[in-house]
Amino acid sequence: MSRIAYVNGRYLPQRDAAVHVEDRGYQFADGVYEVCEVRGGRLIDERRHIERLQRSLSELRIALPMSLAALGIVLHETVRRNRVRDGIVYLQITRGVAKRDHAFPVADTPPSVVVTASRIDPARTERVAAEGIAVVTLPDNRWDRVDIKSIALLPNVLAKQLAREQGAREAWFVAPDGTVTEGASSNAWIVTTGNEVVTRKADRSILRGITRTVLLDVLRAQGLILVERAFTVAEAIGAREAFITSASQTVMPVVRIDGQPVGNGAPGLIASALRADFHRHSEKS
Repeated sequence: MSRIAYVNGRYLPQRDAAVHVEDRGYQFADGVYEVCEVRGGRLIDERRHIERLQRSLSELRIALPMSLAALGIVLHETVRRNRVRDGIVYLQITRGVAKRDHAFPVADTPPSVVVTASRIDPARTERVAAEGIAVVTLPDNRWDRVDIKSIALLPNVLAKQLAREQGAREAWFVAPDGTVTEGASSNAWIVTTGNEVVTRKADRSILRGITRTVLLDVLRAQGLILVERAFTVAEAIGAREAFITSASQTVMPVVRIDGQPVGNGAPGLIASALRADFHRHSEKS
């Protein structure tokens, strides 16, 4: 079955779906996006993703292209038409189509909307989690508004490619002071030898991940100590555990950083327990 994409009011076979060559997302990366997990045919934490989408749009002064109710219908219908039970739904909104000019186009330019859905094999993801992943580190060379979920992701693309070339699955960005900010497509966490769960405070230096937000509830439910602060690469390598969070991977244990083992080099008990308990605290729609 051909995959189906929603593009500006139409559901089309993905091979036929297209945006205009002067769409500002294509020419300027002038847009935002969200990725929402689909589990058992239901969207996970849709409300939180839409709230973050509205914030990103507001920060870039892009209008919401339709009512929130209509947008929800499009998301669910795209998932349904693609028969996705486990996977992701991707939403992208740009400032629209206009003659190429760096300044904003006229105010009534309609935003462009693209929605796609794709399957992820949950069994394969669980196998990866059972083994844990490796990450590499590199200097953080992104713009200073990474708290906006913008489609301008070239530094992230290069970081992911570096990770792949070094046999790793994720890359962690490192600030000039030597502390980890976040992953190329995830938030970064460690568990100290004192069993404190540490992640960077969600300010402008990182994206406030939706999975990260839900995990705070999981931590409270499990009686774990959360500390929101920066940590160094050396501290992460010397930690008891490390892990990342994202919509497509929930909680994913990290077992190697820059080629060096974390803890005993296997997924830790805390990260594994958080992963197992995550969806009990998430919202389903």
